Amino acid sequence: MDLEEIQTIWSEMSDQLEQQKKLTNELIMKMTQDRYSNKFDKITFYETIGAVICFLAAIYFLVNINKLDTWYLFTCGIFTIAFLILLPVATLGLLRKMKRMNIVKNSFKETIVGYTKAKKQLLLMQRVGIYLSFVLMFTCLPVFSKIMKNKDLFLQSKIWLIYLPIMAIFLFFFSRWGYKCYKNITNSAENILKELEA
Repeated sequence: MDLEEIQTIWSEMSDQLEQQKKLTNELIMKMTQDRYSNKFDKITFYETIGAVICFLAAIYFLVNINKLDTWYLFTCGIFTIAFLILLPVATLGLLRKMKRMNIVKNSFKETIVGYTKAKKQLLLMQRVGIYLSFVLMFTCLPVFSKIMKNKDLFLQSKIWLIYLPIMAIFLFFFSRWGYKCYKNITNSAENILKELEA
């Protein structure tokens, strides 16, 4: 075997090794993309179920809005309907945006910048949702009571003394738990992305 043959074989082996390395990198990127996207599957499933329930409640309130015969009940009804429609749509949209982030096509820097921006938006939406849920607590019960039993709860003070503290405590702990779940999922997805840097 002369020097030229050795160089040719060496060049072929080098090309094959480079192709193998490229294929391995592509495979790693696709696996990382799948792991990243799968992080959001569970929360998206629960949010979708919640959105369906919210949409059904909003439709029910909308169909019966004519029973809200005072300006304050009508205002509560409009807020409740808007909340039940807009918050789930916004949350699912942000989850979809995060889940569909393309790790394979984007550079590491583009991916991290895009992810950080989307994460901030999602967590901000969750915080806004938590604060608005406390407002919803005041608007939903009177609307529901008027539609179902034709009772104006604003004229009854006893129910507020019982209902508000119980709901506020429940909502406080439920909101903290839900926000913590979102933070854990987004941090876990971020750790997957940071593995690419190594």
